[in-house]
Amino acid sequence: MIIPEKNCKEICKYLFQEGVCYARKDYNLAKHPKIDVPNLQVIKLMQSFKSKEYVHETFAWMHYYWYLTNDGTEFLRTYLNLPSEIAPATLKKSTKPPGRLGGPPGDRPRGPPCFEGDRPRFGGRDGVGVYTLNLLSEQGNPNSF
Repeated sequence: MIIPEKNCKEICKYLFQEGVCYARKDYNLAKHPKIDVPNLQVIKLMQSFKSKEYVHETFAWMHYYWYLTNDGTEFLRTYLNLPSEIAPATLKKSTKPPGRLGGPPGDRPRGPPCFEGDRPRFGGRDGVGVYTLNLLSEQGNPNSF
């Protein structure tokens, strides 16, 4: 299929910017939801890129999903005349929010919630097996039934 150069550049620019692309398997759809080109042209260009191993394709629930490969990244860099410092969004590290979301380490008890009354916490700070030792000392020898 012959795709106009302008549309081809738009598709390639979007693919390089995001690192991924998707399209509904609807060949009659007038426009792609994210790119201002016909959906058929997106599918056919990605089909061509898949045969050249520039993208990996996954198909699920009537949608095509394409993921840019390293060879595809290099090809699009030369095709779009981009410097090597610019990378697709999928290759950039995400910035994590500063600090912990849970608060300081000492403000919550360790383990399951503590029950009121005479039941000690399981795995509490008294040590493992304290509950069973207390039962044995209260009841005496467990073998004397």
